Amino acid sequence: MSFRRGVVRQSKFRHVFAQAWKSEHCIDDIRVSRVTWDTSLCAVNPKFIAVIIESGGGGAFLVVPISKAGRIDQSSPTVCGHLAPVLDIQWSPHDDNIIASASEDCTVKVWQIPDGGLTSPMTEAIVTLEGHSKRVGILAWHPTAFNILMTAGCDNVICVWNVGTGELVYQLSDAHPDMIYSVCWNKDGSAVCTVCKDKALRVIDPRRGTVLKVKEKVHDGTRPMRAVFLSDGKILTTGFSRMSERQMALWDPKDLTEPMAVQEMDTSNGVLLPFYDPDTNMVYLCGKGDCTIRYFEVTDESPYVHFLSLYSSKEPQRGAGFLSKRGVDVNKCEIARFYKLHERKVEPISMTVPRKSDLFQGDLYPNTAGSEPALLADEWIAGQDAPPLLVSLSGGYAAPPSKHRDILKSKPKLAPQDSGSATPSNAAAPTSHSEEEAPRVATRETDGNTERPKREEELLNELLAEMKALRAVVLAQSQRIELLERQLARIEDGDV
Repeated sequence: MSFRRGVVRQSKFRHVFAQAWKSEHCIDDIRVSRVTWDTSLCAVNPKFIAVIIESGGGGAFLVVPISKAGRIDQSSPTVCGHLAPVLDIQWSPHDDNIIASASEDCTVKVWQIPDGGLTSPMTEAIVTLEGHSKRVGILAWHPTAFNILMTAGCDNVICVWNVGTGELVYQLSDAHPDMIYSVCWNKDGSAVCTVCKDKALRVIDPRRGTVLKVKEKVHDGTRPMRAVFLSDGKILTTGFSRMSERQMALWDPKDLTEPMAVQEMDTSNGVLLPFYDPDTNMVYLCGKGDCTIRYFEVTDESPYVHFLSLYSSKEPQRGAGFLSKRGVDVNKCEIARFYKLHERKVEPISMTVPRKSDLFQGDLYPNTAGSEPALLADEWIAGQDAPPLLVSLSGGYAAPPSKHRDILKSKPKLAPQDSGSATPSNAAAPTSHSEEEAPRVATRETDGNTERPKREEELLNELLAEMKALRAVVLAQSQRIELLERQLARIEDGDV
């Protein structure tokens, strides 16, 4: 079929371009951490930017509102409750005020950031999770279940916590023979994929503690690897070849004998951190110490992983934060935003699809995961799974008031009494846990009744916004039809 040779693959993301924000919109004078741990050092959500920073006598990270720009004063308050350097930070997907931090002091702490940011140094966490015997370097919140957090430490142990009660609910201590490099939940949180220093990719059921699939030598190189679950269940990994070339590979868990696709990049030393957008099925590769961010589209057509373009700058990145889709500017067709860490600066970089129309581009913004959890922690622990609850981004996104968010703010106050226990407590614990459940359920019901008028008002506002958008489309189309009719009349009259 020689006539197909010149056909260019069609994709609305072929012309995505990246643009750094102007210097006045950057955050300056931040002492980004020099810790030698391969993490992004930054976490972003629609409300806040958090950056792990250098600090003497312990570990700290800075939290500022996402609208913040300009110089950060050296006396600005930080979150500084850890006794050793902080290695990883992750915002809760279900509450934009809750952030977890993992540290070399072998603990994980959960913090509640007040609206507007910090006004004084924060040293007291709402929950402290102690279960690892060595430093903790990886955090991963459950994508759909409320208050479920997975942690991985240099003791080769994975722990799953119920943050609401401070309980260690699952522990996988014999699945990995060596250091764990990365952990990622699948779309509904029923399984996780991990990569380890033994070069193996594992798919694990955390509730049963069983390894479902193993692929030895995913990448031949000895340097750290990463793995992320895609929304269709496939797994994308980054690593190094035997010749120290950086690689990206796509795997089908149904058959791990051979990768579906392999792409080789270059011979740089920086670990490639993959950031995956399930709405566009795009993967962004950000290498530590690189001056570039590469982006790819994953499709069902061979060769499956399609290179789109790369963003290049003069200065290398120390790390990067990836903003969730709820925070992007839909009016500017922004489909992704990075916060690139320099040595003393945070620089936003927007990924945009150029469009002339001012209307909402529904094909660029399918319904995305909202902040409302699909399950409570106890429901997931009991064996239930559920996909994310989706929200529309038409007209921008505003987080609805959440009954779960209210529970989170009051619930952890009960946690310190057992937050220090890494192992299941005495026999009386189940009784107290079940007694807690009754008021919890009651709270959900009463909250639902009192907030019903609010929800109805929000629904009405959403319908009005959609009607306005539809009206704008109709007006635009009617003007276009009118113009075409005038042109047709001129043609028929012989004026053209």
